[in-house]
Amino acid sequence: MKLLSAVKIVFLGMYVLVFAACGSDDAVKTNKTAVVVAKSENPFPFYRSIEIKPGYYFEIVSWGRGIDSVGGYLLLMSDSVKNNYRSLSIERKGIITDAWNMDLDNDGNPELYIQYVVRKNVNDLNVYEFNSNSFEKISFPGLNADLKKGYDGNDKFFVRNGGLFRSVPVTLSNNDKIVKKIEYKLNDNRFSTKEVKPE
Repeated sequence: MKLLSAVKIVFLGMYVLVFAACGSDDAVKTNKTAVVVAKSENPFPFYRSIEIKPGYYFEIVSWGRGIDSVGGYLLLMSDSVKNNYRSLSIERKGIITDAWNMDLDNDGNPELYIQYVVRKNVNDLNVYEFNSNSFEKISFPGLNADLKKGYDGNDKFFVRNGGLFRSVPVTLSNNDKIVKKIEYKLNDNRFSTKEVKPE
């Protein structure tokens, strides 16, 4: 009887040791480490999907770690109806803030407009037309010398009635501040601009 009690005590002691070992701090620390490793930053600060028609999409994906204004972006075309997929990788100096499609020259080939902040409060556009199964860059004009004289930044691009416009805040020589409006036209993949007079 004493032997049976001693065996029970030994087994009970072993059970307590095994149970205590399973609940040790080392196991908890391992779990905490695993949770920390699972966290990561989003490497894609900008993503936009544009549907042209069912099954025909363009996607714009920006990436880069470290400095916000340096990295790259991808233009992706997916045409699942024709089983056709194309892509273009571009280096980026600026922060992409918006992207949209238009057919400003009405030639049946979509253009992708990628708006980005070049520095601080200065906006610009990169334009690509998808034609003959590839992306073709269209040079986008900068501001002319007259507008640059009093240019204050904080310009904005906008689309109205199928046209592309830009509002440009300007400080005149007498320190008056006005906003000029520019309209962009596209013909044969070349942009032209004209100032729109206030109505």
